[in-house]
Amino acid sequence: MVQRQQRKPAAKPRLTAQDWADAALTAIGEGGLAAVAVEPLAVRLGTTKGSFYWHFANRDALIEAALNRWAELHTEEMISEVEAEPDPRRRVRLLFGEAIASATSGSLEVSLLATAAHPHVADALRRVTERRVAYVAELFAGLGFPEPEARRRGLLAYTVYLGHAQLGHAVPSALPVADEFDAYLDEALDVLMMR
Repeated sequence: MVQRQQRKPAAKPRLTAQDWADAALTAIGEGGLAAVAVEPLAVRLGTTKGSFYWHFANRDALIEAALNRWAELHTEEMISEVEAEPDPRRRVRLLFGEAIASATSGSLEVSLLATAAHPHVADALRRVTERRVAYVAELFAGLGFPEPEARRRGLLAYTVYLGHAQLGHAVPSALPVADEFDAYLDEALDVLMMR
């Protein structure tokens, strides 16, 4: 009789705090802040609640980590990507094309705006909004607009982005698609960059 060696199941890689934060962000996008619950996230991640408590003291700490991750992924990484473009006008176009596509393809931004009264969300929204508006103002300053005007245009551009994101979730059929989107984006940016 031949003895078969039993294989040990492959060890699962240990989850990191970032894995939990990413899962929490996904949950927020799907069901708002209320969807951040430890047990369902543990099931989604294929682990136990013990893994959660290894990384976080409580749910609020996870929410805080998720919001920091959101700022990193949806603001700082996008800014880094845009900064690689040497042409200032194309930087503006790249930023808005990417930001609008991201906001309308997922519901995370809209879900966060819907829970803006939550203290952690309010603080994160304030920090991210200030960073984004300041960066867009820098882009307009790079196009030669004086500082106060660059700031106003940055704020206006950001409100256009937020309006587009909200409309994309409330009434997506109202938004242009495919080639129409490119023309729409070009016209919107031409207006914002008009002297």
